[in-house]
Amino acid sequence: MTFQVNRDDGLFYRQTLFDQAKTVVLKVGSAVLTTAEGLNLDTIDSLCRQISFLRASGRQVILVTSGAVAAGRRRLGIEKQPGEALKVKQALAAVGQGLLMQSYEQRFAEHSQQVAQLLLTHADFSQRDRYLNVRNTILTLFEFGAVPIINENDTVSVQELRFGDNDTLGALITNMIGADMYIMLSDVDGLYTANPSLDSSAKAVYTVAKVDNQIEAMAGNSGSSLGTGGMQSKIRAAKMVAACGGSSFIGPGRNSNVLRELFSGQMVGTFFLPETAKISGRKHWIGYVLRPAGFLDLDAGACRAIVERGKSLLPSGIVRVEGSFRVGAPVHCRCPEGRVVAAGLINYASADIEKIKGCKTCDIQEVLGFRDSDEVIHRDNLVLLNSAGNFTN
Repeated sequence: MTFQVNRDDGLFYRQTLFDQAKTVVLKVGSAVLTTAEGLNLDTIDSLCRQISFLRASGRQVILVTSGAVAAGRRRLGIEKQPGEALKVKQALAAVGQGLLMQSYEQRFAEHSQQVAQLLLTHADFSQRDRYLNVRNTILTLFEFGAVPIINENDTVSVQELRFGDNDTLGALITNMIGADMYIMLSDVDGLYTANPSLDSSAKAVYTVAKVDNQIEAMAGNSGSSLGTGGMQSKIRAAKMVAACGGSSFIGPGRNSNVLRELFSGQMVGTFFLPETAKISGRKHWIGYVLRPAGFLDLDAGACRAIVERGKSLLPSGIVRVEGSFRVGAPVHCRCPEGRVVAAGLINYASADIEKIKGCKTCDIQEVLGFRDSDEVIHRDNLVLLNSAGNFTN
């Protein structure tokens, strides 16, 4: 069974992981941080107090925060409009980001805690050298005793540079630095087997052993209507973290003492256990950070080969090529049912794959006039994303 609803199930394992967690990434969304009037300063005060408590216990903490747009909106007195233009949100973020950091700076100072600001876009992750530079900066801030406060750089982010939501940003940061635990504080208590407001038999899910289709289906029962995230994005983020060997938690951000309760062993929210077989940092970068430049549709035999037998992808198993991409680009592989099963770095350009799809490896030279590799994607550059299900033609 992939989840447990009994309060005692998994309690010992949960507490062991909390006790052992030395590096924690904490994400707080706009639904928790803001009200109709702007930033919720009482919540920020509570967060700073609780984070300082974790720091005093010897833990490193990273805070991933929303709230810049809301702060800017309140300062300028601009009401939210339906279909609001991106340039308006970017301008509001430009005004509000300084106000947001000022709020954190003042309240952390009351606990003698230094802070530092990092504003990131997806380009900082998709380019390997910038990815490593961000990682080194965070680790150096730890050496200085500062709490890194991270937000998406909303003032410059356009669609292709956006993370989509801060749940994903927090998961990427967690895996980037190899943090032990990722905590997502939300306006909901956690994951439920059904919508508790509609179904009186709905039960809280306290421990999730593995994120699978059953767990993902539950996400629609507990989602928040606020912010850009919601429960589905949090489930995806927990799955990303678990793949790299970390644990995750989703819980009530409006509980003013939630972090103390968690680390003292109280059973609140939903806890996600780490995968037993974790992927490397490089494969995480390929599978979860890089956005696909195209797609390859595979036949059932090729899907079985890469998923069940750990093989490289050969041209004979490719049915269709979607997109235009160069050698070395990230692509996603789809099974006959249309489900994405793997991501990888390609050895041939899309135009060349179009010519050799369905061909045997020994025919590549004859078809293209050259053969740079026997594999379209080598196993070392291939990451499984969803191996569940049967592969049928």
